[in-house]
This record gives sequence, structure tokens and C-alpha cells, in this order.
Amino acid sequence: MLFSLNKYVLLLIATAILWSLGGVLIKSIDWTPVAIAGSRSLIAALVISLVMPGVLQKISRQSVPGAFAYAATVILFVVATKLTTAANAIFLQYTAPIYIAMIGPWFLRESTSWQDWLLILLALAGVALFFLDQLSLQGLSGIVAALGSGFSFAWLTILMRHQRAASPEAVVLLGNVITFLFALPWMFPVTKIEQNGPWLLVLGIVQLTIPYLIYSAAIRHVRALDASIIGIIEPILNPIWVMLVTNERPAFWSIVGGSIVLATTLARSLIASRNEQPIGNPPNG
Repeated sequence: MLFSLNKYVLLLIATAILWSLGGVLIKSIDWTPVAIAGSRSLIAALVISLVMPGVLQKISRQSVPGAFAYAATVILFVVATKLTTAANAIFLQYTAPIYIAMIGPWFLRESTSWQDWLLILLALAGVALFFLDQLSLQGLSGIVAALGSGFSFAWLTILMRHQRAASPEAVVLLGNVITFLFALPWMFPVTKIEQNGPWLLVLGIVQLTIPYLIYSAAIRHVRALDASIIGIIEPILNPIWVMLVTNERPAFWSIVGGSIVLATTLARSLIASRNEQPIGNPPNG
């Protein structure tokens, strides 16, 4: 069945897998969350500038809204993780498909069907079951930040899709620069660089730069809503890596919830593979 998936859907799945390594890698770095966010964005900005120097010339006024959505997504998620439970933060961030389903028809002229809504609800139910014993009302400020992260993540996906005929990569590059500049006051003094440096390089290149570049390539051909639903496997994979490293055993409801999310992702992937979107001029939103 995997061979029925087109290459752009496979790129989205690869993106989610690489994004999901963040939890394990961040736990390996002995810095504050904002300092980590700023450092990995600095690394990402430098790598993109070196391997794709032409992206610098493609930064324009149209890149700015998406870049701020990128920075808001990264920063608000870090704040949410600090002020509420990690489960709350990642679950609420992945409310993004709801916003995309509402905004997409207006901004991108990409319709949302009742089947789309059904898959969104199934995926969110699966994530909720997976984190059943960890979700709580702890940290109201963190919950608000997590909801904000979900909203900004939705706009990031929409705005990158809107720039499909231009340069989604320019959005990512500028977003990393903005994130770095915001985090700069929290990045000093630099401590334990020998211990943290290698993990930061892996985090900045493998978990951030590579997945966002392949996401930029895929979003040109896949609807924003499809991309967000396929990517919802990330919050399931994130704690799975931790479980493998720590030899933790998942609870029954975690297995049920994870199975629902994986099934939903596969269903959406197969549908998206049959409905590849061509690159074209973005609609006037």
C-alpha cells in the first residue's frame, strides 16, 4: 500500500518523522527552551543560506507574514511547553487542521469536505486518547500559548502553500532569522558548549532544516489541509522515541490512540496521493 503514495506525500511523512525527533534531542541539551529554539534557528538559517544561497534573493514582502507565523509557532510552542504539560502543548498545537479547514476555502480556495472534517476529528480523538492520562488544565497561560501555537502553525502552512509558486523556502529562512533575533537575549552566557554543541547541530540540521526544506518542496503539490493532517503523526511519534530510549511501555489507550492517528494519516495520505495539486499562481487572498 505504501507504493500507492506519491513522492510528495512521502516527503510529508518524512517531515513528520524528522520533526518528531525534537523531544528526544531537546532533552539531551542542558539549556533553557528559548535558548535552544534560538540556537537551532540560527543553525538552520546558516545551513539554508549556505546550501541554497539563491533563497536569500527570493525573500520579499510576501515572505514576511509566513516568516512571522513560523517564528510565532516555534516561540509559542516553547513557551507552552514551559508553562503547561508537554502533552497539552503538542495536543493543542495540532488543532491546526481545524483552523486550516476553516481558513483554507477562503484564503486558498481549497475546499473542505465533510470527509475532511471526519478525518480531522478522528485524528484529534486519537491524539487525545494517546495522551489520555497526561492532558490536564494545568497552566492556563501555557494552554493559551499552545492554542496560539496551533493557530500560528495553521497560518504557517497556509502561507507556505500560498507561496508555492514563489519560494516557501524563503519563508522558512526568514522565519528562522526572526526566531533567532527574538531568542538572542536568552542565549547568553553560552554554557557547556562541548556537551550541548553536537546535539544542537543535530537538532538544527536534522530536526529543523532538512524537514522544513522537504516540507517546502511538498507543500507546492499537496493541499494545506492534507499536509496538516498527514503531519499529525508527529505528536504520536515524538513520545514513542522517548519510550524506546527509556524502555517505557505504552499504556493501552496510547496504543489505541496511536493506531487511530496512524490509520487516519494513511487514509489522508492515500487520498492526497490521488489528488496531487499542480504548482500554480496562488489565488488572490
